Amino acid sequence: MIANALTIAGSDPSGGAGIQADLKSFSALGAYGMSVITALTAQNTQGVRSFQVVEPGFVIEQIDAIFADVRVDAVKIGMVATAGIVQAIAERLRHHSARNIVLDPVMVAKSGDALLRQDAVAALRENLVPLADVITPNLPEAGVLLDTAAPATLGEMREAVHALHRLGPKWVLLKGGHLTGEDSTDLLFDGSTITELPGRRIATKNSHGTGCTLSAAIGALLPRYDMVEAVRRAKAYLTAALAASDRLSVGSGHGPVHHFHALWREEETR
Repeated sequence: MIANALTIAGSDPSGGAGIQADLKSFSALGAYGMSVITALTAQNTQGVRSFQVVEPGFVIEQIDAIFADVRVDAVKIGMVATAGIVQAIAERLRHHSARNIVLDPVMVAKSGDALLRQDAVAALRENLVPLADVITPNLPEAGVLLDTAAPATLGEMREAVHALHRLGPKWVLLKGGHLTGEDSTDLLFDGSTITELPGRRIATKNSHGTGCTLSAAIGALLPRYDMVEAVRRAKAYLTAALAASDRLSVGSGHGPVHHFHALWREEETR
């Protein structure tokens, strides 16, 4: 059976991040994608110019419309923007007994632009993090969630996953992309066992939407695999999408990864 995956996130008109990246990732990995929009951004590969949030009441209407009609096998949550939206999402997902919830705590765009209002951080920590099957923070996001300095070494990451797990999620995937060095190791933790997921850095500037892509890929795969295998496969998918990203020519800043690297034959795109 083909899984139905729902993304609850902001829109990126340049197509590399947000719901656009999520829907591409769902499709590339064999899931049927649906979306609830929380915010409209004016952005491109160079940065975010501005964003407009959706009223929490309309976010609720979108969520209820989907769950009233469609079997939802997984939910990926990305940009939530405000405390009101956070609370609306949490309440409705509890009401609908949503499963396979992947929370990517989107706070800052690749360009450094803020995507989460300050009052929403506590609401995210208190309402959505405990609801998640897995949270997928990068190192700066982990620092914000824990109200500490961002982990800067693998040893500090090991300490941080324990603290993050105490916030209430079933699993923590702490991404090590901000570490220095040639390797990029992620840590996956279920409260008892830390699984190291080593990775290689890809020499490309096309890294726009990597966090969105990874978390959406996990959401697409969770209905079919256990958490460890879903994360391994999602990480492999993102690595391949990064490696093929230079085949694209999108924008002059941080371009997108190639979500359809395995589906578009190179000779057909010349």
